[in-house]
Amino acid sequence: MKITSTAVSLNVEDVPASSAFLVEHFGFREEMAADGFASLTRDDAGVNVVFLRRGLESLPADQRDVHAAGLILAFVVDDLEGELARLTSEGVAITMPLTDEEWGERAFQVRDPNGIIVQLVDWNAPTAQ
Repeated sequence: MKITSTAVSLNVEDVPASSAFLVEHFGFREEMAADGFASLTRDDAGVNVVFLRRGLESLPADQRDVHAAGLILAFVVDDLEGELARLTSEGVAITMPLTDEEWGERAFQVRDPNGIIVQLVDWNAPTAQ
């Protein structure tokens, strides 16, 4: 098997709201869009983010009404403090403050208009001695 690209698909109530949030605050661009669907990309992201409207008939019946929940859409960034300052200045509510974990992860979180958790992270893991 050869994988040529990667995407994560998330079911939400309001596709345009989630799409606009990633475009405005995270530099994504809509690659494809239709009623109830948007596929977003960034040249440096390594993954497309797809939003699907809950209830779409094209989804299998057991997935149609499920809201994307219990997941974190995480992006590793170079300047975590700078991104925190930028998003705060843009009026984005920080829903988890900048946190340092003992295993070296540093992260903070925001939520998009549909409640999708977006986490920005950097790694400052201690080096092995």
